[in-house]
Amino acid sequence: MTASNYSMPQYPESYWQDEKVNGFEKLNSDVKTDIVIVGAGITGITSANLLIKEGFKVIIIETGKVMNGTTGHTTAKITAQHGLIYDELITNLGIEKAKQYYDAQEDAIKFIQTTANSIDCDFSQEDSFIYSTSDEYSEKLTNEFDAYQRLKINGSLVDSIPFNIPTTGVLAMHNQAQFHPVKYLKGLLDEFVNNGGTVYENTTAIDVEEGTEPVVITKDGNRITCKFVISASHYPFVDMKAFYFARLLPERSYVLGVKTTSEYPGGMYYSADQPKRSLRFTPYNGEKLILVSGEGHKTGKGIDTLKHYRALEEFASETLGITDYPYRWSAQDLTTLDDVPYIGPITSKQNNIFVATGFRKWGMTNGTAAALLLKDLITEKSNPYQQLFTPSRFAPNPSIKNFISYNTDVAGQLIKGKLEYVPMHAEDLQNDEGAVVKVNGKRAGAYRDKEGKLHIVDTTCTHLGCETEWNHGDRTWDCPCHGSRFSYNGKVLEGPAEKPLDKIE
Repeated sequence: MTASNYSMPQYPESYWQDEKVNGFEKLNSDVKTDIVIVGAGITGITSANLLIKEGFKVIIIETGKVMNGTTGHTTAKITAQHGLIYDELITNLGIEKAKQYYDAQEDAIKFIQTTANSIDCDFSQEDSFIYSTSDEYSEKLTNEFDAYQRLKINGSLVDSIPFNIPTTGVLAMHNQAQFHPVKYLKGLLDEFVNNGGTVYENTTAIDVEEGTEPVVITKDGNRITCKFVISASHYPFVDMKAFYFARLLPERSYVLGVKTTSEYPGGMYYSADQPKRSLRFTPYNGEKLILVSGEGHKTGKGIDTLKHYRALEEFASETLGITDYPYRWSAQDLTTLDDVPYIGPITSKQNNIFVATGFRKWGMTNGTAAALLLKDLITEKSNPYQQLFTPSRFAPNPSIKNFISYNTDVAGQLIKGKLEYVPMHAEDLQNDEGAVVKVNGKRAGAYRDKEGKLHIVDTTCTHLGCETEWNHGDRTWDCPCHGSRFSYNGKVLEGPAEKPLDKIE
């Protein structure tokens, strides 16, 4: 890479998080309501807004700050072009369900566009493109276009993309969109509060007592009695013996926000080949900030995470030229066994506790589709997508193969972590460096902060006992088994873990 005047931001920070959002109080007492929504991202906030308009009394609770989870770290593409998905869905689930999946995304896009008309959220209509750089993926693009034609999707094969990237095929999906997710949701949240809705931040749900009036129990012991519960917390905050941890694959991906030498031509772009590369722009101080993303991998596994940012930086520099590099961040998302989200009753025996998860990095449309479906389920209205998304479904192909593969890997990670040789000691660490170390003869995790203070934790994940690994790029402890993530001092950042890592003095 050639010398430059810019430098990588020292710490991860999402551009979307620059948008100021009003804070909310923490729940400090027992309360009663009609509906409790756990999670203040796109699914939770959209659901809350829809349900309060139906006459329900609604409370949203969020473990941290609103819009600070996956929704605040997305690339915010509003598209039904979810990679090479439709040929796969036709093969595995049949043409009817593949068409339903597409229609659900289109309904979500139309809902967002209509809603965004009254919110200043940088909404713009853009075409979306998947491109291939190899003969293998050129053939897959052709198959995907055949699926588009069978499903009557508004798309076309085009000759090239407007970058210095040699392509072997390009598939367009027309009339898609993009926006600023925090500005959009801030508008929805303001409307929700103005209509009488209640929001509590820094309020962690840890359990639900089942019954005709379920009770959500918080970490501080407060109880919220209600008629319906929606888990919109990215990872379900309760499992109820549905084994979501064994049916959801956690993956991380990375995003740069850069200003470029070359003028960005518009549109949204996504590579079919590995490693994944994604491009879009967003308005930024009267100019364009280019969002360059990709480098997905299973949480807690793979190379030094800082190298993923470096790889995207090199791609951006070669493709567009970088003049400034003000933002970088990462995101985590979950994939189901058959690539279709789980939206509906958390188990087949429940009719008042719902879940929405497994959006496979396409949360803007899938999260909105989830909110629309959950509203219909609670109000007992028919919805054509209920069976497609039901969490209790099981499609033999590919679910059995993926279930075995994923959980075999989990077992391997569990054993590997226990047998790992640990050569380092905490005193070896430099400032702003973290690593697995040996403390009192046992495996531990240590991070020495910028001021030189050591933070040492037990690396054993509090979910099911796998050993977490140090994430250099984001300064976190990540579990390679089920995707739990912890801050350098052990605080839970991502489930399914509920308890922090033990601190070692």
